[in-house]
Amino acid sequence: VRERLNTLAPFLYFDKDPYLVLSEGRLFWIVDAYTVSDRYPYSEPVQTRPGYNYIRNSVKIVVDAYHGEVNFYISDKEDPIIKVYEKVFEGVFQPLEEMPASLQEHLRYPVDFFDIQARMYQSYHMTNSTVFYNKEDMWELPREKYDSDEQIMQSYYLIMKLPESDEAEFVLLRPFVPTGKDNMISWLAARSDGDNYGRLILYQFPKQKLIYGPRQIEARIDQDTEISQQLTLWSQSGSRVVRGNLLVIPIDESLIYVEPLYLKSESSQLPELKRVIVSYNNNIAMKETLAESLATVFGASDKIQEDLKLLSEGTPELSNEASNQTTAQSWQELAQTAVQVLSEA
Repeated sequence: VRERLNTLAPFLYFDKDPYLVLSEGRLFWIVDAYTVSDRYPYSEPVQTRPGYNYIRNSVKIVVDAYHGEVNFYISDKEDPIIKVYEKVFEGVFQPLEEMPASLQEHLRYPVDFFDIQARMYQSYHMTNSTVFYNKEDMWELPREKYDSDEQIMQSYYLIMKLPESDEAEFVLLRPFVPTGKDNMISWLAARSDGDNYGRLILYQFPKQKLIYGPRQIEARIDQDTEISQQLTLWSQSGSRVVRGNLLVIPIDESLIYVEPLYLKSESSQLPELKRVIVSYNNNIAMKETLAESLATVFGASDKIQEDLKLLSEGTPELSNEASNQTTAQSWQELAQTAVQVLSEA
C-alpha cells in the first residue's frame, strides 16, 4: 500500500498507520495524507519532522484491498497547497462527499497529525505572553513502562463518553504532565464521529489537586507486594514479563488506569495475555480478566466477581447476593446491564 501511494503521489506525506476497514462485505485500506511545507512565514518548525513548519491533513486515500484501485479524496478544502495539486493533476482528486457513506463512517482522526498538534500545544496552551516567554507552565508528554523499558506514552484510540456528552464516541486521547513532574495536568481528545470530526477538546485538572500520572501509576504497580511477587515468580520460571501500554481512561469526573500483562516464554516469541491491572483512586487490582479487576477495585464481593465471570461466559446462574444488589428483573437484563457498563468503562 505504501509503495503504491509513494509511486502515485510522491508530493504527499503519508501517515505511518494505514488501517484496514470492512465496508459492504469488502476490505479497503484507508490512509491519511498530508501536505507539508518548510516555507510558511513566522511558523515554528516541528522538531519530530525537521524542516516542516506547515502541515495539513488534506487528503483521505482509499485503496481497494483486492485489486488495488486508489481513490484520493480532499478532506480539507481550505488548504491552498491541495487546491494547486487539484488543478495540476486534474481528475486525480475527488471531493470527500463522493466517498461512499459506508467508508466515511470509518474515517478517524490521524495519529501523526494529532501527535504534532499535541507537541506544539505543550507550550502554546499558554495564552499569557509573560508566562509563555518565561516558560512558566510548560507541559510534557508522560512516560510509561513498556515491556521492561521506559518510553514516551503513545496516543491511543478509545470508544468512550466524553464529559457532558450524551453517548459514547470514537476519540483519540493524549495525556499531559507538567514539565519535570509526574502528576497529570490535562488530557487532549480528538473527535472522529459525524459532525464532530476534527474537533479537539482539552480538559485541565486543578493544579491544587493531585491527579496520578502514568509514571506514578507504574510506580504504584511496582510497589504493590502481591503484584511484584507474582512478577518476580513469573520472571524466574523461564518466561519474561511484558508490560503492555498503560491506558488512562476518563469516566465522568474520574480516571481509570488499565494495563495488560503478557508472558513471553524463551522458546516462543508469541506473548500471552495473563493478567489485567486496574487502578482507580487508591485501589489497585491484578486479575485474569478486565471484569474481575474492575469488580475488585470497585469493592464487589468475591461472589459478585464470580457472577461477573459467569455472565461473561453466558451462564445465567446468579447468586442471591448479586440478585439483591440489582434492580434487573432477570438474568438476561443483568447480563445486558453488565455488558453495557463494562463497554462504557
